[in-house]
Amino acid sequence: GKGWTCWATEMVVCGARWVSWRHAHFTWGYRLRKSSSMDASLIPFGITFLSGASYGLTTVLIGQPFDTVKTRMQGMSTSSATKVLFELYGKEGIRGLYRGGFPLLIGGSIMRSAQFGVSGKAKEFLEASQFPRYNFFNTLDSFVLLAGIAGGLGRAMVEIPTDFLKIRRQVVRDFKERIDFHVIRRNLLDGSLVTFSRNTILFTSFIVYIDLSKQMCSAGLVPSFLCNSDLTGLNPFAKGAICANMAWITCWPFDVVKTQRQSGMYNSNMGSWHLLRDNIKAGNMFRGLLPGLIRSTIANGTSMVVYEKVHSYLSNYFEVQRKDVV
Repeated sequence: GKGWTCWATEMVVCGARWVSWRHAHFTWGYRLRKSSSMDASLIPFGITFLSGASYGLTTVLIGQPFDTVKTRMQGMSTSSATKVLFELYGKEGIRGLYRGGFPLLIGGSIMRSAQFGVSGKAKEFLEASQFPRYNFFNTLDSFVLLAGIAGGLGRAMVEIPTDFLKIRRQVVRDFKERIDFHVIRRNLLDGSLVTFSRNTILFTSFIVYIDLSKQMCSAGLVPSFLCNSDLTGLNPFAKGAICANMAWITCWPFDVVKTQRQSGMYNSNMGSWHLLRDNIKAGNMFRGLLPGLIRSTIANGTSMVVYEKVHSYLSNYFEVQRKDVV
């Protein structure tokens, strides 16, 4: 994990430094740093968006093979994770494990930008507003909850079409098989409702678990090796891995149904609730969870390290205070 973390972090941070260096050599770049309050208010939002894009790009590069195994288990196979992995690798090599990766290289970056950017802006708006703020059970901040919901909805807007294309590429029998354009046009929004539901639960849970982890670290309830240097929260890798895994477990049954709806392997006239009920009866509510959690641990842990590095670097460069939800 450390090798991947270092490699991904260096790649993204070097890219960010190059962009920042070029930026500083133009007049508009200097003005952006010292400009009016309207321009300055957009800088934290832009930084969070760029950091989210780096998160998404890292997730795809590192986690796509495990995501392909997970998707094929959920959408088309009754085989075990190891059997799906070895069969696909033996037939198509590493290329087969990265099926559907191209739509996510673009969509995944925008998707993560949306979830972090929208949630950060929502939390900033709520804190500046007159909305009443509640603290449920003395642990759950209502503003954190609402910001997570906003981020999940923002992510879903991007993920619905890109994930449809990704899943269709992942479940085709032959890598060279072409997907009918008319099928794409007709079914592109299939599973939209369950995708909105899954993403709202997923990202809201992720943000809530991060907020709870901060409270637990401050109270000394978390081992120090998992915490950051000042013991106010989890270190970046632990935060990405642990909180993302817990969030995925929270919403996993909805992910199974979403994959099945978008795979085209199930009756398109069958509603999502009907599919969910059938999966509960068949004991498939958590199908594909093992490769999903392996992917989440490696990809989200590394991606959070990259996110933190990029966000901290750009925040220091533009001399602004961090306002993102994580």
